[in-house]
Amino acid sequence: MSKAKFEDLLKAGVHFGHLKRKWNPAMAPYIFEEKKGIHIIDLNKTIAHLDQSSAALKQIAKSGKKILFVATKKQAKDIVAEKVKEINMPFVTERWTGGMLTNFQTTRKSIRKMTSIDKMKTDGTWDTLNKRERLFKTRQREKLEKNFGSIADMTRQPAAVFIVDILKEHIALKEAKRLNIPTFAMVDTNSDPKSVDFPIPSNDDATKAITIILDEICESIKEGLEERKSAKNDPEKTEKKSDKKAEATEETKIEEPVAEQVVEVTEETKTEEPVAEQEVEVTEETKTEEPVAEQEVEVAEEPKTEEPVADQEVEVAEEAKTEEPVAEEKVEETEESSAENKEEKAAE
Repeated sequence: MSKAKFEDLLKAGVHFGHLKRKWNPAMAPYIFEEKKGIHIIDLNKTIAHLDQSSAALKQIAKSGKKILFVATKKQAKDIVAEKVKEINMPFVTERWTGGMLTNFQTTRKSIRKMTSIDKMKTDGTWDTLNKRERLFKTRQREKLEKNFGSIADMTRQPAAVFIVDILKEHIALKEAKRLNIPTFAMVDTNSDPKSVDFPIPSNDDATKAITIILDEICESIKEGLEERKSAKNDPEKTEKKSDKKAEATEETKIEEPVAEQVVEVTEETKTEEPVAEQEVEVTEETKTEEPVAEQEVEVAEEPKTEEPVADQEVEVAEEAKTEEPVAEEKVEETEESSAENKEEKAAE
């Protein structure tokens, strides 16, 4: 539970809202009643949201990150500067310069300019400047200190932004939302709590109300910082935690090989299936190769059938040879007839 009690919030006037005609309908869940034209905030919900915001800010501070406080209105300016300096967090109590978060590189340049002027005073280069240059540098330094002096230690963008009166600091709220930075804010009855990640319904105009809320927030941040220091100073606790984590990781590693074995068995079955498929393919290939062998046998039989054709050609040649003697007999007969004719003529 929150350290802030219901009676303390009631005495500080945290429950007082704005006039009925100035209200925002989105604040209806946080309004208890209306009395004499003024809305009364439900302090039970204020305590619940304050606890939630304090726990979140405590964890952010414990992680070693920065939280930026923004309050430029007169009622909250001095209170925020006093409270936040104790916890060594950045804050803006003067004018919010446009692009302080979205254009953070330019903001860092102006902070470096301020630090360079401080170095000039320590290095001795300040004495080499003439009177006019010194006057210009001192005025520039004062202006930079006024706007950026409280955020000089903020080397990077903050992890969270705490705002007092989101209507007045609407530019800071928009920049934080654009950069997805968590926003914490004191939200009155004339504001929209949906635009803030962690709204705290309370009176943001009374100094006592701002003081009691900021006390609670700053105490939770202090606790987070102390826990961080104690964790650094007591390495034994951290070692025990790391040992427990190591044991948990080892248990998970022991369980992992069992799962790996199951996966390997399934992979082996998968690999055996392709072997069976390969055997089936080999048998199919042998089946397909058998017709090829049959074709080769048929081709071999075809030349055998062609051999009789060659025998026929040989027979034809032999017949031709047998016909040649017949022709020779005819020539001899013609020669004999011619001889007989000659003899007959001679006889005559």
